[in-house]
Amino acid sequence: MTLLRRPVALIAALAACMTLVSAAPALAQEADRVFRFADPEGGEIEAGVWLPEGAGDGVPRPLVVISHGNLGSFQGHHDTAEALADAGFVVAALTHPGDNWRDPSRSIQVSDRPRHVSLLIDHMTRDWTGPMAIDSARIGAFGFSAGAFTVTALAGGVSDPAPLLRHCEVHPEQFLCTLLERQPIDVATWRPNGHDPRVKAAVIAGAAFGMTFTADSLAEVRIPIQMWQAGDDEILIAPFHAEPIRDGLGRQPEFHRVDGALHHDFLPVCPPGLAASLPQLCRSQPGFDRAAFHQTFNREVVRFFREAL
Repeated sequence: MTLLRRPVALIAALAACMTLVSAAPALAQEADRVFRFADPEGGEIEAGVWLPEGAGDGVPRPLVVISHGNLGSFQGHHDTAEALADAGFVVAALTHPGDNWRDPSRSIQVSDRPRHVSLLIDHMTRDWTGPMAIDSARIGAFGFSAGAFTVTALAGGVSDPAPLLRHCEVHPEQFLCTLLERQPIDVATWRPNGHDPRVKAAVIAGAAFGMTFTADSLAEVRIPIQMWQAGDDEILIAPFHAEPIRDGLGRQPEFHRVDGALHHDFLPVCPPGLAASLPQLCRSQPGFDRAAFHQTFNREVVRFFREAL
């Protein structure tokens, strides 16, 4: 299909989409607070926080951090963040430097991403001066697509780009491989280990780069994990992404395969204007109700984190 053969057009469209979302707050539910914190390697990282009711009651709350997919932003999963906040969690999401709608300069250097989330956890548990305390013993992570790679690394998966490069030699036509052809991975600066033991539970949706994780490292991952796979994912083709993670984890994950879903069905329902301007991001297959799916999806994500944390 055209989507798989036109990566440059898709990148531009995704960037235009996120520009539209950012420029028009009415299109997406705003976080309760938006802030920036320093990156020791240079610059600042943008983040947003969704807060539960009961601010100022002195009760420490569990924290869930969110990692978006390629070229996204901290607002990319606002509906899931809202559902978790309504359930009593403090939710913090970040915009990954170099892999967002403003700046795609390092969008394929995904091994940088776990460090960003660890810095967000540092900030929320040490420096954040919000109206309620964080329970540092109860921290979960949610990630979609490249964010799912991020969260798998945070959980303990050690990554190696070599299998991905070999994969693309065999499957150069796949979407991810067309991106790598235009923006090659810098193997010399790849960060294989992004483990953060503060993360006690994880939700992985639309996993990317699953073949990069070593079998030995996945076998050592024992925290509770909930996984979601789009049954008709046209971007991250089975069985190269979700399956290596699902089958390799040392503790069997709670696994959900969503029949009829496309890759971007894990994103919130698009408002009409956005759907008209960017149908490739907003479309679902005939008969698939994205709104109804997200009611189920968010309910199950909330249930999982309640049980795991």
